[in-house]
Amino acid sequence: MKEENTPKNKWSRIYRKKWFFPAVYLVVAALLVSGVVWYQNLDKSPEATKEPGDAATKGLHDQDAKPVLDQEENIQMPVAKDANAEIVTKFFDYDADEESQAAALVLYNSRYYQSKGIDLAAKDKKSFDVVASLSGTVQEVKEDPLLGNVVVMEHGNDVKTYYASLQDVAVKTGDNVKQGDKLGTAGSSLFGKENGTHVHFELSKSEQKVNPESYFNQPVSKLLANEAEGVSEQGDTDDKAAKDDQQGNADDQGKTEENSPDSSDDQANDQSDDQVDENSSDTEDGNAKDKDKETSKSDKEASKHAE
Repeated sequence: MKEENTPKNKWSRIYRKKWFFPAVYLVVAALLVSGVVWYQNLDKSPEATKEPGDAATKGLHDQDAKPVLDQEENIQMPVAKDANAEIVTKFFDYDADEESQAAALVLYNSRYYQSKGIDLAAKDKKSFDVVASLSGTVQEVKEDPLLGNVVVMEHGNDVKTYYASLQDVAVKTGDNVKQGDKLGTAGSSLFGKENGTHVHFELSKSEQKVNPESYFNQPVSKLLANEAEGVSEQGDTDDKAAKDDQQGNADDQGKTEENSPDSSDDQANDQSDDQVDENSSDTEDGNAKDKDKETSKSDKEASKHAE
């Protein structure tokens, strides 16, 4: 009787094949490797297809672009454009004419003082907005009994601006302020009260006050260049003075050396005179002795004749 061709018999024949178990091992190993790879990449999102240049431009648009160098600002007047303000007190300049110097004097307590900045007031005598002349950081905000509210700003490279006689202040210490931002409003103060409602403005470089009118609508680089030129001129003046001193010392030394032979001659002449005086003294002493001898001899002869 023939065996029936059942599924069990078919699997038995497959099991007896030599390639069966190696094939099973390979399939299981492939499944395991696939599972491990799938698990490792489970939390990773698929990367988008990269186009040429993606590596070089990656991250450029992640944040706002910043310019390499900020555009250099021009120094502006510290008043709003609609303020219609004018300069009522000038900066005292020693090289200016008498009229300009007279316009740069401030009367306080029956005395005149030289202005270290300028005063600006509106033509209608009303208050107006005071704005930052340059972008920078508020270094100090204070209330002065003579100057009113004061704001001091620093702008880098030792450049500072000073705003006084403010009625109220709109900033505080440490604020970063852009050019044209409001700092406060113009007011009045005891020092310069004759100007009424005004703002007192000063510009300085390395703590040295300069005339703001000379730099309005000019870049900050002009102020820096002028300071460097001033330092250079001062250095040249010092060098020249040192050279003049050295030359004067050399001339004095030369004159001393020229006068030295004369001094030697005078000394020699003095020695000769002393020697002559000594010789004269010796001669006089000798003559006196000879005269004494002759006198003594005469006395002896007289004595003999008397005997």
